[in-house]
Amino acid sequence: MKLHGKVAVVTGSGRGLGLAYARALAAAGAAVVVNDVDRAVVDAAVASITSEGGTATGVVAAVGDSASAQQLVDTAVEEFGRLDVLVTNAGILRDRVLWKMTDEDFDDVVRVHLRGTFTCARAAAVRMREQGTGGRLVLISSPAGQRGNFGQTNYAAAKAGIVAMARTWAMELGRAGITVNAVVPVAATEMTKSIPAFAPLIEESERTGEPLPDRLRKDEGLGTVEDVAALIAFLASDASDGVTGQAIGIGGDRLALWAHPQEKAVAFADGGWSADAIAAEWPGGVGAEPETYGIPAPQTPGA
Repeated sequence: MKLHGKVAVVTGSGRGLGLAYARALAAAGAAVVVNDVDRAVVDAAVASITSEGGTATGVVAAVGDSASAQQLVDTAVEEFGRLDVLVTNAGILRDRVLWKMTDEDFDDVVRVHLRGTFTCARAAAVRMREQGTGGRLVLISSPAGQRGNFGQTNYAAAKAGIVAMARTWAMELGRAGITVNAVVPVAATEMTKSIPAFAPLIEESERTGEPLPDRLRKDEGLGTVEDVAALIAFLASDASDGVTGQAIGIGGDRLALWAHPQEKAVAFADGGWSADAIAAEWPGGVGAEPETYGIPAPQTPGA
């Protein structure tokens, strides 16, 4: 995949998945703006990219407000002359069940994930439209946003909102040649290491350098951060022209297209529905096959 001449901003790219995205874009030839809240982390990320022959600069900023978003876009333009790709990866976790989640827990996560995606995408869209040569917005979502997840009210809501924004912006920005897609990644990170079914297998892979077991890479769609980064490079490229408004999952050996919500079953009542009529209809009609919810529990070996 060739990205020579393109300029990308990747938020939250000092480490983990974000760093893998930035490195993949740089390896394909793009100039990259790296972002994190920690100066030492940003400097190390930029050094790792440039040591491999890539082009990168760094911005230390907390994603969420409009000023930080504009700073990222301005840095891309000042350093490299333009902006072609935005990857909104920055995020934090404040996991708690509903009755224990504070206002601050909710607001902090929504501010970084949802508002941060909005402010950065808005600033990028303004610049891309001014350039008149199209662009790519790649918004990072999560399986939690597609299915919900225990203890993640704030995170799941924000990630679901990100997919909704991708669909909306794909319509709004299509005439400008700007594509917008949501990525639903699964990878071995510090967060997935906390899952008991995954932890020993990830630790063994890291210790030996051997790939994760085939069962994890295919059935669970769990692999390395580099496995996910390939999709980012594709969506940033000209090869993805025409791919827009989609939620695309990737992890391990697995690439998937997520379905958009749509009506599954429909019934009609002349003159409208009463509560009693709904109660009579539901068990054998519209509600006969209710949807599942929650991320499926990982299958332990031998299960």
